[in-house]
Amino acid sequence: MKLTVDGREAFAATGGRPFDPARPALVFIHGAGMDHTVWTLQTRYFAHHGWSVLALDLPGHGGSDGPPLPDVPSMAAWVLRAARAAGAEKFALTGHSLGALIALEAASQAGDAVLALMMLGAAAAMPVNPALQASADKGDHGAVEAMIGWGFGRPAQIGGNRAPGAWMPGAGLRTLERGLRGPLGVDLKASNDYAGAKEAAAKVVCPVLVLAGDDDRMAPLKGAKAMADAFADGRLAVLPATGHMMSIERPDETLDALRDFLRGIEA
Repeated sequence: MKLTVDGREAFAATGGRPFDPARPALVFIHGAGMDHTVWTLQTRYFAHHGWSVLALDLPGHGGSDGPPLPDVPSMAAWVLRAARAAGAEKFALTGHSLGALIALEAASQAGDAVLALMMLGAAAAMPVNPALQASADKGDHGAVEAMIGWGFGRPAQIGGNRAPGAWMPGAGLRTLERGLRGPLGVDLKASNDYAGAKEAAAKVVCPVLVLAGDDDRMAPLKGAKAMADAFADGRLAVLPATGHMMSIERPDETLDALRDFLRGIEA
């Protein structure tokens, strides 16, 4: 689906069904250097089970025009403008990693327009290793190699997919390679610099799910627990034997957790 946001063309995947503003909307926000393709399984399910789906490509990512935005608050404001450009008045927000911080900030800005907030692979502080930042800024392929090495849980590094022969880290690598040619360095800096998570959490009025992997080395479980505790109505779910890239690494289990949380919201 093509949208016009701030005079530029933006792209959002809709899960295989046309976006219908009459249904509740579910907005997906990808992580640093990624795009809407990380949500393929989850978006298709929800689009066929009562929700209208917008899996956004942030500016400068995937099919969206424009330079990448430099910080989390400006990305969050853009997400809200994109949702409204699609005709969504009430919506749930789902974000992964940097996208989780963007979703959090957007939820704090949008008040009761947000039905629910789901944060995957997130913590209040998500610092970036200086060597990784420097490598991404230079467009060095080592940056994405490091992110894949840290981002996937140990079982996924040696197989672990229910589909024999599927190479989960390879799927993540190809996605990040697209980001390396453009927005990855900008995104990592935005994640590193964001310091407003606790202040934003205090403003969130909707139910919140923080979904964590117990083998996440990029946003460890301790930080996810603290993030969940920062909300008035926050809850934590943990995926076993799972790293940071959960929507790719454990797509079915990720879908199950989101679906279970949203059942009450859908009603």
